[in-house]
Amino acid sequence: MPRTYRPAGPTRAAARRRLRSLLGWELLNVPLQAWLWFAVVGVPLTAVNLAGFGAFAALLVVGAAYWALKLRQLRRDEPRLPGRRHFATARAALPVLLAAVVAGCAVAVVRAPGTQSYPGLGFALFAVLEYVNYFHVQLMHDNRADLRRLATVGFRRSHLARDLRATR
Repeated sequence: MPRTYRPAGPTRAAARRRLRSLLGWELLNVPLQAWLWFAVVGVPLTAVNLAGFGAFAALLVVGAAYWALKLRQLRRDEPRLPGRRHFATARAALPVLLAAVVAGCAVAVVRAPGTQSYPGLGFALFAVLEYVNYFHVQLMHDNRADLRRLATVGFRRSHLARDLRATR
């Protein structure tokens, strides 16, 4: 009988609910954050601000794709994460792209400081944090179990990093 994926801890139904929630929030945050920052707050629609936001939104979409495939893995009882090669490629390519966006935003901040450029750099830096959160170390701790683990054990490898490591 093939070895199947079994999440440690919560029941499979609870794990599915959690994955659906993570997937939904990541996808919802793309238009929600765009509306909040550009429509409500009034961040100017400059190339720099849009580039930084684009990097941030792209990382949210990568996160949503991960949670969707993780949910599929759980539903189908698959031993390994579907699409893992794509995530391995993204793990290698995204730092180069993020470095270019951060550098471009930083240059823009020096040349034209203010609301025309600061938000873009902020979005780009947040995209870097999202990259770290997904591909390396879990930075987001949004429930009691995560906070308890953080307080007792410290930071741990992210779920995606563990999935990528398990397939080597």
